[in-house]
Amino acid sequence: MARKISKKAYEDELARLQIELVKLQEWVKEAGHRVAIIFEGRDAAGKGGTIKRITEAMNPRICDVVALPAPTEREKTQWYFQRYVAHLPSAGQIVIFDRSWYNRAGVERVMGFCTDEEYKEFMRSCPEFERMLVRSGIQLIKYWFSVSDEEQEKRFQSRLTDPTKQWKLSPMDLESRKKWVDYSKAKDDMFSHTDIKQAPWYVVDSDIKKHARLNCISHLLSLIPYQEIERDPVVLEERPPQRGYVRPPMSDQTFVPNIHRTLG
Repeated sequence: MARKISKKAYEDELARLQIELVKLQEWVKEAGHRVAIIFEGRDAAGKGGTIKRITEAMNPRICDVVALPAPTEREKTQWYFQRYVAHLPSAGQIVIFDRSWYNRAGVERVMGFCTDEEYKEFMRSCPEFERMLVRSGIQLIKYWFSVSDEEQEKRFQSRLTDPTKQWKLSPMDLESRKKWVDYSKAKDDMFSHTDIKQAPWYVVDSDIKKHARLNCISHLLSLIPYQEIERDPVVLEERPPQRGYVRPPMSDQTFVPNIHRTLG
């Protein structure tokens, strides 16, 4: 097994990469570029943690995360891709799909939420849909987070005892845990149809979360031809003196109790 990166080395490299992500964001805005990034993979593979590290230093008006719930009854009657199209990026925008239209090839296929015909139609139409997006000028980037059976089980077990992570153990997660082989076959079939030249799949080895985050961010930066945008330096001028206005007493306001003031 690979030696894990030290905490300090990880934090230093992450900080460097996040500075580059901000430069990327400014270039995307200036150039009017459109980027759609898909994150897929098994449950507990580390997609959410990587997305969080990508976005935490970025402007949410430029970089948006889309995590759609299960389709409504009305949406089930629409063209399958319709509800995703509404979230595709406009000029100067990055959209990250935390799971995407590939639900049909994964959870819907394995759990029986779609018919065989619906599944086959997805496999036929998805490559053409993605080629159409690329032809329209959207840069489509697809990541699959790969985690071993042993590591996934370890992460599921840790969620049982961590109150901040127990919400991640949905009934669907618990059911899918029993279907490792079924999900493996679904992923292999999906790749055989949708790993296309115009929008290939990039696989992230995510058994070590910190490595996966750094590797994914570095790779993402390498795919987009961004340049640093020169900005005029910001100068904070002296505030003008405030005259002629007397503010009401602070005692008129209701403050949040300062209960942590005395904690060491």
